[in-house]
Amino acid sequence: MLRSVKHLQGYKIHATDGDLGHVEQFYFDDETWAIRYLVVNTGNWLLGRHVLISPMSVGKTDTATNALGVNLTMEQVKHSPDIDTHKPVSRQQEIESSAYYGWPYYWVGGDLWGSWAYPTHLAAQSEMPLEAPPLETEAQDTGDSHLRSTQEVIGYALEGTDGEIGSVNDFILDDETWAIRYVVADTGSWWPGKKVLVDPRWIHQVSWAESTVHVGLLKEAIRSSPEYDPSVPISREYETSLYEHYGRSRYWKEEESDAKVQ
Repeated sequence: MLRSVKHLQGYKIHATDGDLGHVEQFYFDDETWAIRYLVVNTGNWLLGRHVLISPMSVGKTDTATNALGVNLTMEQVKHSPDIDTHKPVSRQQEIESSAYYGWPYYWVGGDLWGSWAYPTHLAAQSEMPLEAPPLETEAQDTGDSHLRSTQEVIGYALEGTDGEIGSVNDFILDDETWAIRYVVADTGSWWPGKKVLVDPRWIHQVSWAESTVHVGLLKEAIRSSPEYDPSVPISREYETSLYEHYGRSRYWKEEESDAKVQ
């Protein structure tokens, strides 16, 4: 199901034997546009310590109680590797967390999650790689430059091919694949009070130094696109109209084609 990142922030995280805390933000991969980790604030339980939880450990979303279940124990999380959310997450830290929890490496393989499209499928693999892929010294020291915080990117400027569109307002993720399906654009003063959806595949470049996302769309095309209403669930009918408007391929068609090839 498609869900708003902003809506999921604050969701409670239930371990198999108690409450871990709440979702504070997410880390996504800016190459694949997939959510790689939930950043959980443990609150009073661990004095506000932050821990990383992979979607490989996440179960069902309970919208009635605003909670996510994870197949981890409180003891596991308590002794998990420390993470400083004010610094980049390095590949070495990811390897340490994967080794501790028994998570297979999502970056080994040609699909969204290793050789699989779903994190739960990857997590079901019983064998971990015998050794991690070799690391470049710079990547070890400075962090994985492809992991970004959703909280940081919200507010970035959005630039179309012929001018400014607005700013990043939110992200829409698929809670089965944990892929970011859409960036929510707030058109700001250019088109007041409107929000539209942009498929990450239409993003040409992200200038991290300038806090700007460059999208390969014309302003007029965006102005006439189907408007996004955050209070209304995103339907397949709405998505279809969005892709037909831009004359672009639909992500679910491409995934169906990939599945047939496999």
